[in-house]
Amino acid sequence: MTEKQKSGTSKKAAKPEPEATLPKTPAAEAPKAPQKEEPPAPVMHGGIPAGPIRPLAPPRAPAKAEIFKEGDYVVYPTHGVGKVDRIAVEEIAGHKLELICITFDENRMTLRVPTNKARTAGLRKLTSKKSFDEVLAVLKGRARIKRTMWSRRAQEYEAKINSGDPSAIAEVVRDLHRNAGQPDQSFSERQIYESAMDRLAAEYAALEQVDKPTAIEKLLGHLKSE
Repeated sequence: MTEKQKSGTSKKAAKPEPEATLPKTPAAEAPKAPQKEEPPAPVMHGGIPAGPIRPLAPPRAPAKAEIFKEGDYVVYPTHGVGKVDRIAVEEIAGHKLELICITFDENRMTLRVPTNKARTAGLRKLTSKKSFDEVLAVLKGRARIKRTMWSRRAQEYEAKINSGDPSAIAEVVRDLHRNAGQPDQSFSERQIYESAMDRLAAEYAALEQVDKPTAIEKLLGHLKSE
């Protein structure tokens, strides 16, 4: 084979060199839509998701500034009527505080309230007879029952009882009272009704200087009157 033929054969056998390729540039990514923030996870209690958050009850309005002395009958919102046993300075945790010592005979309990916290705690003296006339007028009014679930109404009634406001407590007694011929109360309604009546009668008894059963009879008389 001649040199010319060899040279032609070698040219045919040679493979063409691959074309140079430029590196691919990534396509411009489309702007992502802003993600909505996820709501916070419910609070866990012992590994169990908590229920829906309920709105907090409005803070109790502070009582008016009053000067208390031994022997005064007073009303503490969550415990009802008590009597000031003594007012004395005591040392607690290295600090000297003036405390109002209140006894609740029915519960056989003594409560000590710092004098400078009495107003914010809602401690007050008995309402006046004139103001209690307005309470009795509330009892004579028509019952106002909201068309809501009983559990919600029960919470509202409990809040009224623990407010220490005799007019609010009278509303509970009025709304849950049943005259002859009306449907009977449920067990929970009866409990709340008796709690409200007991709290209202205790203040009325102290105001009128009668025993509690007599005060309850008088209150029932206002409820039954037209």
